Amino acid sequence: MEKQRTLAGSAKLSGIALHSGARVSLRVEPAEENSGIVFRRVDLPGAPEVRALASNVVEVQRGTTIASGEARVYTVEHIMSALHALRVDNCVVEMDGMEPPICDGGALPFVEMIEEAGIVEQSAPAVYFTPKAPVAVVQGGARVVIIPDAEKLRISCVTSFRGCPFDPQFCEFELSDPEKYRAEVAPARTFVDYGDLKMLLAMGLCKGGSLDAAAIIHDGAIICKDKLRFTNEIVRHKILDIIGDLYLVGCRMRGTVVAVKSGHPSHVMLSGKLLEEFAAGCRPAENVK
Repeated sequence: MEKQRTLAGSAKLSGIALHSGARVSLRVEPAEENSGIVFRRVDLPGAPEVRALASNVVEVQRGTTIASGEARVYTVEHIMSALHALRVDNCVVEMDGMEPPICDGGALPFVEMIEEAGIVEQSAPAVYFTPKAPVAVVQGGARVVIIPDAEKLRISCVTSFRGCPFDPQFCEFELSDPEKYRAEVAPARTFVDYGDLKMLLAMGLCKGGSLDAAAIIHDGAIICKDKLRFTNEIVRHKILDIIGDLYLVGCRMRGTVVAVKSGHPSHVMLSGKLLEEFAAGCRPAENVK
């Protein structure tokens, strides 16, 4: 029987946050069995905490934001993706700001930080969840569905962005081997359409954005530092986000996910439906608050 896992020690990562532009330090620490992933805002009085669950999501515009009381944390999806892929069940993420550093725009720096801390098994059995029947979300042009599969988590994703020279993009990925995730998904950088970027800048967001950490889709081209890491880097990053947003169910996920032009709103809505089913039949209520 697989066991739950936490970190063997701590590790730290610092950098600029994407939307606020502030310098943030983030530290990952071991946590007790069945405690899940908890974010702790050490910059606020009393170091308030918020557990990474779909029920605590308060905003999904250009990222997934969770909050509980005074604790609010923006854009948690990249570090959540890395924790899910490396099968870290219990972890405290301490931050001295409201948003993790964007780093290179992907999840690889978080993977490397987790590897630096090390991973150890705990005594309690690992918890996997797959729904009893297909669960779907239709939201505008976005479609995402998860079909039960007790053996694995497989994601098939299609993206389509007007003006992108490689459009549409398709990728299929099975989350089974952390090394495969490290090589094929974690390096994929975030992206933005140039028209949306102008709007976000006008709203006071993306203050920490740069070509070091994002690809920009503009007028039939993809603009980024150096060159694309994959010809279908955009859809690979979308899979990265799906893996992170699905971890908001509060345990390791299994199932076959099909996503068409999806985003954080549809991902989180799906995770919320799954969390309700999980809480109702698979775990004590106190562990999903």
